[in-house]
Amino acid sequence: MKFIFEVQVRPGTTIEDYAEVWQEASRIIQQAPGARGTYLHRKIGHPDKALAIAHWDSKVARDAMEQHVDADRMQQLIDSFSDRCDIRLIGEFEEPGWEVEPSN
Repeated sequence: MKFIFEVQVRPGTTIEDYAEVWQEASRIIQQAPGARGTYLHRKIGHPDKALAIAHWDSKVARDAMEQHVDADRMQQLIDSFSDRCDIRLIGEFEEPGWEVEPSN
């Protein structure tokens, strides 16, 4: 499954600033069973926005993540940046049900 959210940093903050905290929090999260990586994408033409995509084996694994990691440290990281950005959950998505691959 994919857990997807958009990040908008506030004036005076850069995506690079956010990425530092995001990387540290992501390292903690990736210690949880079922974590399969997380990616931060800059939005083209919008230097103050990014899209974060976290991959998980299942929604159950994602929902249980805090039981398996240093949740206090993770919350400290989130709180340390909460006044410098807005995060909008786009949603939780299943793996693709349909795929079209390029033909060569």
